[in-house]
Amino acid sequence: MADGPTEITKASEAPRARRGPSPEKTAQTRRVIVDAALGEFLEKGYADTTMDGVAKRAGVAKGTPYRYFPAKEALFEAVVREKIAGAVIDADPANRRPDETVSTFLRRTMLGSIREIERNGRAAIARLVLVEGARFPEMTDIYRRVMFEPLLNQIRTLAATARSTGELRHVELEKYPHLLIAPIWFAIIHNGLLDRDHPLDIGDLFEANLDLFFDAR
Repeated sequence: MADGPTEITKASEAPRARRGPSPEKTAQTRRVIVDAALGEFLEKGYADTTMDGVAKRAGVAKGTPYRYFPAKEALFEAVVREKIAGAVIDADPANRRPDETVSTFLRRTMLGSIREIERNGRAAIARLVLVEGARFPEMTDIYRRVMFEPLLNQIRTLAATARSTGELRHVELEKYPHLLIAPIWFAIIHNGLLDRDHPLDIGDLFEANLDLFFDAR
């Protein structure tokens, strides 16, 4: 009997377990870190971007980025996957409507984002890979695995569909899907490295290339 009140008092004085951040708060913090990383990569390049710099830009504690990303490579992959690879998601052949031609599908899903490629940072990240990829092969591997190869595979699948329906003018596209996006890469290099004063319209180049490969229907 004598021990009862003491046990109750001790129980009432025991520290309450702290609740962790909500899933919404966790997701928001992660988004802020990825946004900050994109800004750091574009402003400072891959070599000079640091996790501390990302944390400062994001307005979080120095250790916070490491809770989400173990190293800069993982953070760069998140940037490519979430900020750059939208074209891969958009051009998924599974999203093509049954009555939609391949060329119409590519215009609907890719052309808009390609026209925005300079404004949204996708072109700058591609140039960053070109410029720094030889020194940091992990960059090239991430970009190839997350962005480049999936897009090529989707174009190859779409080219095969277009060939089967008689829409494809040049069957070489099925073997070399690189041909469809080659003008995009040329314009990215031209606009950022070769002639910044006279930029090419990347969307117009891509659309002209579509007309070369597909019959208008």
